[in-house]
Formats: sequence, C-alpha cells, structure tokens
Amino acid sequence: MRRIELAGVQVPVIGQGTWRMGEDERQRSREVAALREGLDLGLSLIDTAEMYGEGGAELVVGEAIAGRRDEVFLVSKVYPHNASRDGVQAACERSLKRLGCERIDLYLLHWRGRYPLAETVEGFERLREQGKIGAWGVSNFDLDDLLELDQPACRSNQVLYNLQARGIEYDLLPWHQRAGMPLMAYCPLGQAGTLLHESALLEVAQRHGVKPAQVALAWVLRQDGVIAIPKAVGSAHLRDNAAAASITLNADDLALLDAAFAPPQNKRPLEMV
Repeated sequence: MRRIELAGVQVPVIGQGTWRMGEDERQRSREVAALREGLDLGLSLIDTAEMYGEGGAELVVGEAIAGRRDEVFLVSKVYPHNASRDGVQAACERSLKRLGCERIDLYLLHWRGRYPLAETVEGFERLREQGKIGAWGVSNFDLDDLLELDQPACRSNQVLYNLQARGIEYDLLPWHQRAGMPLMAYCPLGQAGTLLHESALLEVAQRHGVKPAQVALAWVLRQDGVIAIPKAVGSAHLRDNAAAASITLNADDLALLDAAFAPPQNKRPLEMV
C-alpha cells in the first residue's frame, strides 16, 4: 500500500477510524477483531479519541493492539475542555491507561475550545518531552486557525473531507500541500451511507469493477498529502478499504464526479461532524 510520511514515520494512506466503537459492549469482540484484521491487511494507522464512547473506543483499541503495539501508528485526541496546560497532561495519561501503552504517536486537539492555543501547545510540548506522545497536531482547524496557531511543530490536521464535503479544497487543502503538512480525512465515505448510492459514484465504480466505497476512498486519496481514516468492522469492508489505495481514477471519472459534486468556487465555513 502507498505510504506517506506523518510525524517522521511512514504510514499507510488508509488507516482505521474508530468513531462509534466502544459504545456497545456486545460489539466489543467484533470491533477488536476488526482492528486486528486491519493490522493484518497493513492498515497500521489507528485513529481514536477520548470522546469516542467516552473512552470506550480507546479501550477497544488497547485490547486490539495488545502484543502488537510496535506495528501501530497510534493517533488519539483530547477534548477541548481538557486542553488546558494541566488538563492535557491528565487527559493523555487517562488515554494511555485505557490504551494500555506508554506513548501515543500523534496526539490531537479535537477542536478549538476556550483555552488559549498557546496553553494547549505548552501542554503538548511537555508531553512530548516526557515521551508520552511522539508528536502533536490538531483537528477541525480551518486555515485561519492554523495561521493563528503558527506552529511548525504541528504535524497534522484532521478534518471532514469527502465528495459531499469539498470546501477544504478552496484554500485549506492547498495550504496543507504547500506546507507539507499531511491532512487526515475523516468520514471519507460520507455519513449515513447516502453518498454511496449516488449515481455518478455508482457509474465510476461500474467502470472500474469495484465498489462505490472504494471509488470514494480513491477519490479522497487522489490528492497529495491526504490520509483517509474510514471505520470498518466487517472483513469484506476492511479488504475493500485496503484495496482502494490501488485504484487510479482517470480524467473522465473525475469529470463525472465533479459534475455531480461540484468543487468549491469560494470560501466555505469548515464543515464538522
């Protein structure tokens, strides 16, 4: 699978998301098995957050990576209300306990809150110096936020990006590409499955003999410097995700998708879920 440098480490362009995991104990064994199968397929980047299942997803991840920590590039996120200088420290330590490990490779501020960015950065830098995180970044930051942050130590920004949410292409994504800062795309398959029934996507999938979800992922990954983090639980879905990185969309495919999902012509507010 194609790889990209993130925080000094080569990671796959498709990782594993964990939003909505850890919310139902009856699904835990299935979720753990899915993450492990994903690792077997080379999807070694796992993204989670203290918000997901109020720590439940981190517990699932911790069980999944037990005995395999060296294979994983681990990403987690801190709530904005925990993002004070000391709050970041305590939140990270709680996450590490749930994850059952000593270090998070990339620790993100989930979105902006009431604490000054400089205070959060100070907390992140202290964690990095302690070896509890390898690097830090942000999530749900628009271009103005990144310019205000003005921190070369920020290694990534995680935002909503898919065919139905293309606003970042106007200015945020080009800035990332110029700056050489990888962008992590969450919900690359859209929400509630509606995207995957769109006629243009179905037509392109038929042309390539693949599934609509694979086309949606390949479309996100056509951009340089982008990592997609879809969630998957079933084996077939995991295999489809892993295979999507090898799909190349041609000019006709992209023109058809542009006609159905228009690229932005002006600045739009950053979309979030």
